[in-house]
Amino acid sequence: MTTLAHPDSAQEGASEESAPTTRCRILAVAERSFREIGYQKTTVADIAKTLKMSPANVYRFFDSKKAINEAVVERVTGEVEALIARIADAAGLTAEARLRQAIETLHRDTVERWAGYPRIHEMIEAAMGESWEVCRHHVDRIGAVFERIVRDGVRAGEFAAEDPAVAARCVQAAILRHTHPLMVSQLRQLPEPTLDQIIAFVLRGLRPGHPAAG
Repeated sequence: MTTLAHPDSAQEGASEESAPTTRCRILAVAERSFREIGYQKTTVADIAKTLKMSPANVYRFFDSKKAINEAVVERVTGEVEALIARIADAAGLTAEARLRQAIETLHRDTVERWAGYPRIHEMIEAAMGESWEVCRHHVDRIGAVFERIVRDGVRAGEFAAEDPAVAARCVQAAILRHTHPLMVSQLRQLPEPTLDQIIAFVLRGLRPGHPAAG
């Protein structure tokens, strides 16, 4: 005898999964939708439909689209932070080499991850407007990695900085145009200063004997 599936069977199936698994599925679908059709056009109902579950089931894990966006942004920025942290901890490289590589990697990741999906800028704009704390924490964590590299450079005599934390924030400010997804997309027509010019400027300012390093 054929039994018709109950309309809520997909939701029940989803509820049988572990909560972390369901959350990850929701975030994966949301991120793909934000990339492909944009944050503004994506609805919780769209995400639920793709997952073959009800919107109510999505709301069991995230109380709003804003909360989903926050989690997506945290996941993406966490990947970037881990990437930069691995460079900072790389053995056998000078502090100058690690700082250069970290900046170049941040730029390359921004271009590859964001420039290929113009609509995902909506997600960043929404996070900056609605969830600034998420963005601020990401900036702080990247700054902490830079500070670690600068401190290593000071200890090794490669860099001279009275306050490595301030020096790290100055590095972030100097490279912003080449590492911020919105600025990378909007200022790509301006040829200078190039990334290499910015890196050279930053490293020159950190070396002993430069007036800015005091």
